[in-house]
Amino acid sequence: MRLPVRFSAAYAALAAFCFWVGARAQAQTPPAQTPPAQSSNDQGPANAPYVTINPLAGVRYDNRYDISLGMAYDHMKAGPTLLQGSNLGGLDVSGSYWLTKRWGAEGSFRPYVGTSGAGPNDASIKGPFVSQYFFDGGPEWLGPHNAHGDLIAHVLVGGVYGNFQQDLRGNSPSVVDFYNNQVAFSTIMGGHFDLNRSGRWVFRVTPDAMLTRYSINYGNRESQIDINFAISVGLEYKFKKRR
Repeated sequence: MRLPVRFSAAYAALAAFCFWVGARAQAQTPPAQTPPAQSSNDQGPANAPYVTINPLAGVRYDNRYDISLGMAYDHMKAGPTLLQGSNLGGLDVSGSYWLTKRWGAEGSFRPYVGTSGAGPNDASIKGPFVSQYFFDGGPEWLGPHNAHGDLIAHVLVGGVYGNFQQDLRGNSPSVVDFYNNQVAFSTIMGGHFDLNRSGRWVFRVTPDAMLTRYSINYGNRESQIDINFAISVGLEYKFKKRR
């Protein structure tokens, strides 16, 4: 029975050798480095403070001048008895000179172009081109306002040039129940709804009632007052000069 004894002794020696090698390897391995605890006051990139910028911080209502430009729509009738109206598109170019905190003087130029329905006729005229060009001015009043926006009322008085005969092929405007080409009295009554986008730029909506007094030089040679709706949407810019 000497073989088992030798085998047991060899096995015990091998186990002792393995334990010795493992102990030396563990002793030579450096301890793992534990990262230092991050202080609560240490601000990394993920914890950087969030800086907010208020675009309305510079909104003021003491500018001397401003100007606005918008895309415009105008409804009108090209004749005194015409049943079909016309929908015209154009521009609204307006500027203001402020005299006091509440009161200013406004001027406006508004060209509108499009086509109009025509009265029954034997000349086969359908959808002729018409246009209007307003040039008005008057007082405006600054109503409720804050950093976000304002309401402005105005009444502008002036003239309008109506071009009604361009596509009538030499026929009298009476053929299609139109007015004559002419310069006539006009009034614009309404105002602005402003939404401030910064200290200088404003989003502007301008609804108005457009009063015109056109006349005809045929038949009874009458004049007629028409009141139609118009609206424009655009931008206003306030210049830096202050009152």
